[in-house]
Amino acid sequence: MREMTIPESGSKRKLLDAAELLFAEKGFEAVSVRDITQYAKTNVAAVNYHFGSRDNLVALVMMRYMTPVTEERIERLNTLEKQWGKKAIPLEEIIDALVRPLVGQVKKSELAERLFYKLTGRICAEQGNGLPLQVEEQFRQSGERFSKAFAKALPTVPMEELAWRIHFVIGGMIHMLTHQEILSRVSGGVSGAPSMEVTLSRFIRFAAAGLREGTQKAGVTKGEPAEPVAESVPEIEEEIEEEVDDSQGMFNF
Repeated sequence: MREMTIPESGSKRKLLDAAELLFAEKGFEAVSVRDITQYAKTNVAAVNYHFGSRDNLVALVMMRYMTPVTEERIERLNTLEKQWGKKAIPLEEIIDALVRPLVGQVKKSELAERLFYKLTGRICAEQGNGLPLQVEEQFRQSGERFSKAFAKALPTVPMEELAWRIHFVIGGMIHMLTHQEILSRVSGGVSGAPSMEVTLSRFIRFAAAGLREGTQKAGVTKGEPAEPVAESVPEIEEEIEEEVDDSQGMFNF
């Protein structure tokens, strides 16, 4: 795939905006190249001219949506690492840095929320395959950084166990963003109508408890709570580095 950049203006930007809107309304598979060019009021050959193919256009729509999320995640994690130095970052703060950027992007507008539903469906249907290479690389780098932070906060949890705990947290994050209205209906309104900030706070507490307690069987030593430690142990840090590098990150959203 060719290197992709987000256009600031011109017919290429018009096509990208049109594709994003139509994908959000109808889904990725239901929109043709002709639909996009008609909406953007451009020549039908414009997609191939500017993007090389429809697949490249789809990839750029996904990249424009997810790049700000991964960039903000890394920025927030960088800030936390500077703040805590050699100490482990509190678990709740790591989760907040992971989840809040995606929440902000999804809730930015009605269009952004609809597009998120379509993106989620596409990624789940393809089991994480078919992501644009640049987005996949961003997910990989972000995943490695957050996996290391979680491992440092929970040093007694084996990496295999931690991978599953993180996996469940990611699933819960997606469910929280896509099924809030369903919860209101099936609960007969008992769940109330909390703000997104209240919902996020609930999720962070729930996810932190799951990461600490996890999927261990009764009688098996559980991971220690993510209390900051005075100093990091070099041997533990080296082991975390090796195990997380082998895992190639643990999530694709």
